[in-house]
Amino acid sequence: MTPDPRPVTPSPDLAPAPVNSTTLTIGGMTCAACVGRVEKKLGRLDGVAASVNLATGRAMVSHPAAVSVTDLISTVEAAGFTARLREPAPEPAPEDGQPPTGRQDGQDPSDAPETAGPQDPADDGARAEWHRLLVVALLSLPVLVLSMVPAWQFRNWQWLCFVLAAPVAVWGAATFHTRALRGLRHGAATMDTLVSLGVAASFLWSAYALFLGGAGAPGMTMPFSLLPTAGDGTAHVYLEAAVGVPLFVLAGRRMEARARRGTGAALRALAELAAKDVAVRTPEGERRIPVSRLLVGDHFLVRPGERVATDGTVVEGSSALDLSLISGESRPVEVGPGAAAVGGAVNSGGLLEVRADAVGADTQLARITRLVEDAQTGKTKVQRLADAVAAVFVPAVLTVAVSVLGFWLGAGAEPQAAITAAVAVLVVACPCALGLATPTALLAATGRGAQLGILVRGPEALERLRRIDTVVLDKTGTLTTGRMSVTALTPRTGGLDAAAALRLAATVEQGSEHPLARAVTAYADEQRPDQPLPPVADFSATPGHGVRGTADGRRVEVTRPGDVTGLPAPLPDAVHTAETAGHTAVLVTVDGTPEAVLAIGDALRPDSYRAVDRLRRLGLRPVLATGDRAATARAVAGHLAITEIHAEVRPEDKAALVTTLKEQGGRVAVVGDGVNDAAALALADLGIAMGSGTDAAIGAADVTLVREDLQAIADAVHLARRTLGTIRGNLVWAFGYNLVTLPLAAVGLLSPMPAAAAMSASSLLVVGNSLRLRAWRPGGTGTSARRPHRPRAQARWETR
Repeated sequence: MTPDPRPVTPSPDLAPAPVNSTTLTIGGMTCAACVGRVEKKLGRLDGVAASVNLATGRAMVSHPAAVSVTDLISTVEAAGFTARLREPAPEPAPEDGQPPTGRQDGQDPSDAPETAGPQDPADDGARAEWHRLLVVALLSLPVLVLSMVPAWQFRNWQWLCFVLAAPVAVWGAATFHTRALRGLRHGAATMDTLVSLGVAASFLWSAYALFLGGAGAPGMTMPFSLLPTAGDGTAHVYLEAAVGVPLFVLAGRRMEARARRGTGAALRALAELAAKDVAVRTPEGERRIPVSRLLVGDHFLVRPGERVATDGTVVEGSSALDLSLISGESRPVEVGPGAAAVGGAVNSGGLLEVRADAVGADTQLARITRLVEDAQTGKTKVQRLADAVAAVFVPAVLTVAVSVLGFWLGAGAEPQAAITAAVAVLVVACPCALGLATPTALLAATGRGAQLGILVRGPEALERLRRIDTVVLDKTGTLTTGRMSVTALTPRTGGLDAAAALRLAATVEQGSEHPLARAVTAYADEQRPDQPLPPVADFSATPGHGVRGTADGRRVEVTRPGDVTGLPAPLPDAVHTAETAGHTAVLVTVDGTPEAVLAIGDALRPDSYRAVDRLRRLGLRPVLATGDRAATARAVAGHLAITEIHAEVRPEDKAALVTTLKEQGGRVAVVGDGVNDAAALALADLGIAMGSGTDAAIGAADVTLVREDLQAIADAVHLARRTLGTIRGNLVWAFGYNLVTLPLAAVGLLSPMPAAAAMSASSLLVVGNSLRLRAWRPGGTGTSARRPHRPRAQARWETR
C-alpha cells in the first residue's frame, strides 16, 4: 500500500488550548478559610487554577480562553466575595482625534484636558472602617469600665450599658454579621461567622437576662473576673463581651492592615520610581508629556535630580546615575554617549539626552515590579498545608462550641457559664494567623530582596534556594566581567616607561576592530582620559599575528610574542605569567626594540573571591563549568580556591553535568548569564541569572541578580533561609496558639473579652515577626561574617 504523502494535520480538538493569566482583586476575605473557599470555587471551573493571597487580597488565575473574566468574577461573587479586574493605572485622556496611546509630532500636551484618576475604593473602605472603630470605641469604653469596676456601678447602670452596647453589637459588628450571613447563604463558615455568633450570643443572652431574667432590677451589681463565673441564676449580663469582642477585633484588624501595608512597602516604592512626565525633544522644540505617551525612538531630556523616564541610550551629555533603589548598587554609575540608562534611575550630575529603547511593560523597572508581584502572590508548600487545615478549621470550631455548650448544660452548669464557654471558643479560635503566616513573610522578604537587587520568581524558588547544596558557576560574565581588558602592563628594564609604551600601542591599535585592540585602547583612555590619542599612519593588520603602524613618528608593532628567549628582562616572565593565568600576551615593539608586554584577558570581578568564600561558608559546594580553555579555567579556579573544574564544556555538556550532579544526590543551582547557560539553568533545581545577562538566561532562571555583585548569590541564599525560618516560626505560633487557647476556653478558663484580645494579638504577632525581614541586612552567612584570609596572590589579582 502506498503511503499517503500528504502531511497529517492534527485535529483542532487535540491542539492545546491557550491559557490566559488574570489577576483579580478580591474583597471581603478575612481569614485563611476565605482563601480556601475562593480557590475552591474558582477551581471548579474547567481548566481553571487559582492562587489567592490573603495579605495582598489578590488572586492569580490561570484559565482557558473559553472561561472569560466575567465568569471568574461571577464565580467569586457567588462565593460571597467581591471581585474586580486588577487594571493598570489609567492613562491621561487623549485629545480629540488622537489615538489613546502614542503621540503625533508637535502635539502640545498642555492642550490636553486634565483628568483625575478614580478614587481608590480601598482608601474609602479603610476610612469607613477607621470611623467605625472610633464610634465603637467611644460607645464601648463606658460599658467596659462599668462592667469591670463594681464600685462605679450606680443605680440602673446596666440599662445605660445596654443602650450603649446595642449599636455596637448591631451596627459596630455589622461587617461580621453581613459576611457571616453571606457565607451562610453559600454554605460556608469563616472567622466572621465565629465573631458574629460570639457577639450575638453575648448580646442576646444579656438582653434576656435584663428583660426576663431579673438582671434589669434597679440596684443590681455584678462582680467582674477575667475568668468565667457561674453567677447566680440568670442575673448575669455579658455586655462587656458584646462590645469588647467587636472593639478588639476591629482594632486588631486596623493594626494588622497597617502592618501588612508595611510588608508591601518595597513594591509601592518600586511603583513610585516611575516618572510621571518627561521632557521630549521634537522638531518644534522641547515638550513635556506624560510618560505613557512616550514612544520607542523618542529623545527625551533628563535634568539633574530628575528620574530617567524609561530605559534608553544616552545620546548626548555625561552624568552619574543613582541606581540604588533599582538594583541595590550603592555607587553611582557614570554614563556618557552610547551608555545605557535605566528607567527610574536618578540623574545626579549633568543634563542628559536619552533615546527611548523600551516603554511601558517592556522596561526593566516594569519587569522587576512584575516579578516581585508574582512572587508575592504564590504559596509555599507549608502554606498550602495551612490553608487546607484552615478550610476545615471553622466548621470544626463550630462543632466544638456546640459540644461545649451541650456538655456544660448536661453537666448541670448554669446557662450563663455554658454560654460563656461556648462564646469564648467561638471568639478565640480564629484562623487569621494561619492565613497571614506565609504571605506577610513573602511580602516582606521579596520586597527586601528587590531593594537589594535580588528578584525571586516565586515562593517555590525561595524554598529551593534555601535547600541547594551545590552551585555550578559559569566563568565568563559571572565570575569574570565578561569583557576583555588589560590585566597587566610590563615594560622592559631601561626602556620606555609604561605610560609611553601604552600610548604608542593604543595609537596603533585604534585602527583595528579586534577585541584585543579595543581592550588596549579602552585601557589607555582610562589611564589618560585627558590626552586623546594621535592618528595612526601606515596602518596594516595581519590576521592571527597583529598590527603595525606609525605613531608619533615611530614605527610600532603590537604582535604575538612568539619565541620569548631573546626578549629583554622582565618580558619573558611577563609572557609566562599571562599564559599561566589563561590570558593573552601581546608584545609592543617600537622601532624594532621590544619595549613592553600587555596581558589581556577577561578579568575577575572584584567581589568573586569573597562571594565564592561566602558560598562555601554557607555549606555550599562551588563547581566551575566553562566553555573556555582548561588553562584559563584552572587559573580562575586557583584564584578562587575552587577545586572542582569542568573546562571546554559545550551547552549540552553543561546540562549533562547538572543531570549528573542531581543523580549523585545534589540539589543543584546554576549561575549563568549567556544563551549557552539557558539549558542548564532550566534543568537545574534552581537557576540564577545575572541581570546583565541575555534574555534567554533570565527567562530560564528562578532568581535574577539585578545588581552587578556576585555576593548577591550568598545574600539570596541567606535571605531565603531567614525567610523560611520566619515562616516556620509564624506557623508554629499560629498552630500553637489555637492548641493552647481552645482547650482553655472549652473548660471555662478563658472569658470572651480576653479571648478576643488574644485572637487579635496572635495575628499582630505573626505580622510583626514578618516585618522584621524588612530590616534584614546582607553580608552574613549564618555562621560567621568575618573577612576570610586571602592568599597574597589573590589580593594582587583583585587590585589589578
